[in-house]
Amino acid sequence: MAGRNKFGEKSDNTGYGRNKDNRNKMKNKKFRNLLIIEALILCVIVGGYAWLVLPKYSKGENNKGNNTGKEQLTSDTKEDKDKETEKQTLTPEEQKQQQLEKEQKETEKKITELIAQADRLALGYDYDGAIELIKSFGNNYTEHEALTEAVAGYEATKQTLKPLGAYDSVEQINHIFFHTLVADTGKAFDGDSDSNGYNYYMTTIDEFKAIMQQMYEDGYVIVSIHDVAKKDETESGKTKYVSGGSDIMLPPDKKPFVISQDDVSYYNYMTGDGFASRMVIDENGRPSTEMIMDDGTVTVGDYDMVPVLETFIAEHPDFSYKGAKGIIALTGYEGALGYRTNDPDSSTYKQDKETVKKIAEVMKQWGWEFASHSYGHRDMGKATYSFTKKDTDRWLNEVGSLVGPTDIYIFPFGIDIETTMGHYSSDKFKYLKQSGFDYFCGVYKDPWIQVKDDYVRMTRRPLDGQAMLQFPERLMDLFDVNAVVDKTRPALK
Repeated sequence: MAGRNKFGEKSDNTGYGRNKDNRNKMKNKKFRNLLIIEALILCVIVGGYAWLVLPKYSKGENNKGNNTGKEQLTSDTKEDKDKETEKQTLTPEEQKQQQLEKEQKETEKKITELIAQADRLALGYDYDGAIELIKSFGNNYTEHEALTEAVAGYEATKQTLKPLGAYDSVEQINHIFFHTLVADTGKAFDGDSDSNGYNYYMTTIDEFKAIMQQMYEDGYVIVSIHDVAKKDETESGKTKYVSGGSDIMLPPDKKPFVISQDDVSYYNYMTGDGFASRMVIDENGRPSTEMIMDDGTVTVGDYDMVPVLETFIAEHPDFSYKGAKGIIALTGYEGALGYRTNDPDSSTYKQDKETVKKIAEVMKQWGWEFASHSYGHRDMGKATYSFTKKDTDRWLNEVGSLVGPTDIYIFPFGIDIETTMGHYSSDKFKYLKQSGFDYFCGVYKDPWIQVKDDYVRMTRRPLDGQAMLQFPERLMDLFDVNAVVDKTRPALK
């Protein structure tokens, strides 16, 4: 029987109503089960995606910087595969043609590089070396027009060369020299007790560059003293020194000269006065110098003659005859090249000696030569035989053992061991000769050379402050002094 609920509505208490409620409950239960199953399926899908994809993505992000090489490798591998596929699609004739084209490109590249190297030799007047290099391509070099034309060009230029170039005799060849170059004029010419000495005997880097530029423009070419005069074997089998004019073949307008630098030891008294501190080999394997800056830092650069001249010749390769550079004259009483190899008590003594050996070897490879400037830089004209012997032995033991054998002796102060214009005859000469020295260099205002059977004497011209300010007329044949003198150089006192 139907009744009413508290809201006055009829309530159905029949069995039909209860059955209906049961059916609704079952439907709701099935619906909930279905939702659970779908949720589980969704979780499985999402989890699988996360497990398979996200770790790779994360690894790729974390190693993005390292992927370039892998991607390149993949790209290269793909390219190789593509080429292989392409090759497989080519006929044998096409493959052969492709290989020939590849070889042709490689040959053309080799020829281009070879000619460039040969041209560099030719710029330094080594035409024979250039021709030999071209022919090193192989016996079939004549099959390549570019190579045969290069050889023909070198041969034609050789025919225009003349012994000694513009000169008729080795007696006209100048030998100029410098001391350590001033890198900072503000420190060198600051008015202290050493300033006047620097003003007399040193040349600034700017002056040196200007001198080299003027001499280059006037046709001067650096040659080795060993090309000016050299040993020759006679018919009887004996050796003697002869003028080397026929060995210096230059264009008719070129003038050979020798260059040297004294006292490349960077003495203690020069510290803080605007000079380099020592020789080094730079990061490119080239001889260079170090200099200590105001803040105490050390920099490597063109702070003295060796690297400055290297830079100039790199820009003007025709300024050097067959790679010739200059002569470095060393004393020994404060070591060599800026290293105190004279002090066995130094904590870096052994290391410094090894360093000097390495630097000297590299310098020689770059065309530099070494000379003895005596051990103690004394007047060798006044020196006794006993002193000369002791001084020479010490130089050979402490310096010659590091830079290697040399046959060049450059007199301290330019003072010769003898004043004779004839043949050396003193015991001092005999001992120097016995010690391996054959070339002896003094100082004079004009070119002068004496070639004897058993030795060579050659004077040098100083290009320093005194020469430029006190005797400018002596240098007129070499350069315009007024255009060279550094404006910061004070008057001589």
